[in-house]
Amino acid sequence: MTEAAATQPVFRAEGLTKVYGEGSTAEVRALDAVDLSLPEGELVVLLGPSGSGKSTLLNILGGLDHASGGRAWFRGTELTAMTDRQLTRYRRDHVGFVFQFYNLVPSLTARENVELVTDVATHPLPAEEALALVGLSARTDHFPAQMSGGEQQRVAIARAIAKRPGVLLCDEPTGALDSRTGTTVLAALDEVNARFGTTTLVITHNAGIRRMAHRVIRFQDGRVVEVSVNDTRVPAAEISW
Repeated sequence: MTEAAATQPVFRAEGLTKVYGEGSTAEVRALDAVDLSLPEGELVVLLGPSGSGKSTLLNILGGLDHASGGRAWFRGTELTAMTDRQLTRYRRDHVGFVFQFYNLVPSLTARENVELVTDVATHPLPAEEALALVGLSARTDHFPAQMSGGEQQRVAIARAIAKRPGVLLCDEPTGALDSRTGTTVLAALDEVNARFGTTTLVITHNAGIRRMAHRVIRFQDGRVVEVSVNDTRVPAAEISW
């Protein structure tokens, strides 16, 4: 890897804007001219109230939505210039998603849910290895109904990382979990980030989670109002809410 490639941000945004509705009275500016640069390999926490722009940003960076204005890049490739077909390929090859609700297939075991991704990925992790990484080696043949909420979320993480994505985008991954279970899920995300260097963005309403991040971005009214870097990170096991 060249020095320029090594220092190039994984995501960069300039004036990124997303507007819903038409006309001045109905218009909602979900993102309002956001400028942002995110280095490779960090675990980044995005904080802010509902409607502040966090999920909208994640959806645009993940190729799930189009910006209304401004530009965004992934490792030097402009996302905002891509067609829908190109965005589909980008999501398939580079992005893993984890959402608040697990979206597992009830009739499939943990292994089979992960294999939904490994069967179509170019260089996947074996399903068993992905599940072991999140501490679920003993649950590979269990169905979602036989697992706790935290275990189901860890299956969702294993499924997301099994295709070896460059980035992992997580929208409220602990939102439906209690503190103890959520801590286990956060530890799994931290392990993925540490072991593979997967750039991980985590949206949360829980300000306590910011302590485990490399970088914290705070949103308000569609704008980035603060970016801070933690000199010392706290292990997930020491976080509670």
